[in-house]
Amino acid sequence: MAERITAENFESNVVGNSLPVLVDFYSDSCVACKKISPVLADYEEEHEGSIAVYKVNTGYDTELSEKYGVQANPTLILFVNGEEKARNVGALSPMALDKFVEGGLNS
Repeated sequence: MAERITAENFESNVVGNSLPVLVDFYSDSCVACKKISPVLADYEEEHEGSIAVYKVNTGYDTELSEKYGVQANPTLILFVNGEEKARNVGALSPMALDKFVEGGLNS
C-alpha cells in the first residue's frame, strides 16, 4: 500500500526521487478515493522498483494541495525527475491507470 507522505518529506520522496513518482492526493471521506486505493496498491506491487507511489491527504496537507493546485479528490500527479508530467482527476480502472502512467512517461 502506498505510503502517506507530508509536506515535511515530500521533497525527498518525490522531487528528489530517481524513480518516476505517482502521487495520489486524496481525502478520507472521498468515495472515489476509496475506489482507487486498491487499484493503486495493485499497481504499486506490479511495478515495484520501477515507480514509487505515495499518498497525500488533502485534509491534512493543505499546503501541498495548494502548491500543486489540487482542487478535487482524487487527483493523481505523475512526477519524473521532480517535474509534473501528467495529471488525472477522478478514479481510474487498472487499464486506465496503466495508460495514464505510460502516457506521462512518454511525454
